[in-house]
Amino acid sequence: MFSKVLIANRGEIALRILRACKELGIQTVAVHSTADANAMHVRLADESVCIGPPPARDSYLNIPQIMAACEITGADAVHPGYGFLSENARFAQILNEHKITFIGPSAHHIEIMGDKITAKKTAVELGIPVVPGSDGEIKTEAEAKALATKIGYPVLIKATAGGGGRGMKVAHTELDIGIALSTARSEAKAAFGNDSVYIEKYLGKPRHIEVQVMGDGQGNAVHLGTRDCSLQRRHQKVWEEASAPTVPPEKREEIGEICAAAMRKLKYSGAGTIEFLYENGEFYFIEMNTRLQVEHPVTERITGIDIVYEQIRVASGEKLSLKQKDIQFYGHAIEVRINAEDPQTFTPSPGKISFYHPAGGVGVRVDSAVYQGYSIPPYYDSLIGKLIVYGRTRHECLQRLSRSIDEFVVDGVKTTLPLFQRLIREPDIIAGNYDIHWLENYLGKK
Repeated sequence: MFSKVLIANRGEIALRILRACKELGIQTVAVHSTADANAMHVRLADESVCIGPPPARDSYLNIPQIMAACEITGADAVHPGYGFLSENARFAQILNEHKITFIGPSAHHIEIMGDKITAKKTAVELGIPVVPGSDGEIKTEAEAKALATKIGYPVLIKATAGGGGRGMKVAHTELDIGIALSTARSEAKAAFGNDSVYIEKYLGKPRHIEVQVMGDGQGNAVHLGTRDCSLQRRHQKVWEEASAPTVPPEKREEIGEICAAAMRKLKYSGAGTIEFLYENGEFYFIEMNTRLQVEHPVTERITGIDIVYEQIRVASGEKLSLKQKDIQFYGHAIEVRINAEDPQTFTPSPGKISFYHPAGGVGVRVDSAVYQGYSIPPYYDSLIGKLIVYGRTRHECLQRLSRSIDEFVVDGVKTTLPLFQRLIREPDIIAGNYDIHWLENYLGKK
């Protein structure tokens, strides 16, 4: 087992990792920008190192500074959390060259799943169902039109290196292809420095379903069930559930085993999430995230498994402690992301928290790194914390969520709590009758 883990992240996920390390008896190193000098994980870590000014490119994305922090403190492993460098194959490779363990998959697996075209080809080879579309990059408008006619309109043009909804355009007819292609390319070039795009069938009203997997790099892998992440705004998730409520149990098990078998074949190591669109009883692969997900707590709640603990164990060379036959799913869990944003306009609302009272009680978990008097900096994402609730049934879970949202108080900054107070009373939400477009349509009517 590692003697000292450097946490290359900030906020609630840095604190989540720190707690897991402490429970394993591992020393921790917090790296931070000057803006995060008073952050909770910095206060609780055994050691801390300032790695630069507030802009992420100068601190949390600054590989030389993080490597220097490893050298100074003698850290023998790095946990990247999510975001920042968590899916940076070059960073994983550099750590490996310096005999420091990257707590995550191999640089090779990060690389092949980081490019959407390569990921889709890999998924096909592994027997994972995919959305009909191009086998590789689309280079000309004529090529795009020919393929769109073959698979049928509407089609989605997507950046191969994309994420977060950028570099994605829908073409409903042949007349839309030209502008959609050029717009997607220009957005992709600006956001990712790579203007290559591909095409796939656009599904009308799908759900966003994902499967949590764990592997040990030695050919052992399991799935930890499904999550429904369909409530999204601008392709950013705001509400997640486990297990996926509209997918029949037998379908959940079927897609879970397909994913676990694929990870065994790939000899994947660590936590990963395979994401799908689900429509008319069929799953279609979107992408694989080779890291911890923001929404991992709902899976932990219904399985009783500490995913971060398992990440650290397998990274240290131990075999997976889990067998598929031993994994059971109990009850229902929902997570909502509480952001420092105006609930109407979603404009970021940084500032000082003058009063903070998180929800509590049976079946309630809050993952947050803020505290009363803490100032939310304007440089990073606006996540205040994640409210995770559990119930024996989805109905009980919704009732507990409603109570918890009303109980949660954050003063001094605007938050998205009022949005969730409205959503929890919507008939479609109560019935589980929503798709990936539902929230934006709902907000458009307000």
